Amino acid sequence: MKQQVPVALKRLLWIGHAEGISYLLLLGIAMPLKYMWGLPEAVKITGTLHGILFVLFVFALINAKMDVKLSTGKIVLGFLASIVPFGTFFLGRIMGLPQK
Repeated sequence: MKQQVPVALKRLLWIGHAEGISYLLLLGIAMPLKYMWGLPEAVKITGTLHGILFVLFVFALINAKMDVKLSTGKIVLGFLASIVPFGTFFLGRIMGLPQK
């Protein structure tokens, strides 16, 4: 029988993946465009998008803490994962969700 994943955690995972992708785009595409080819617009656009997604991610962490009663340790690890490239792609494991 499959375990039902709470909506707050599904939302956190979805926003986390979007935030992780935006972070990789910022670091891997936008910043080289700015510093190697002199296109600062790439960082302005991608950085704004990433900033919005990061704020949404923090709100989703807070929401998951309140709705699902996640431990402070899991919240801290989730936040740290958002700082490390590719980190948010491991949120399911960090939050203790069953792997597919």
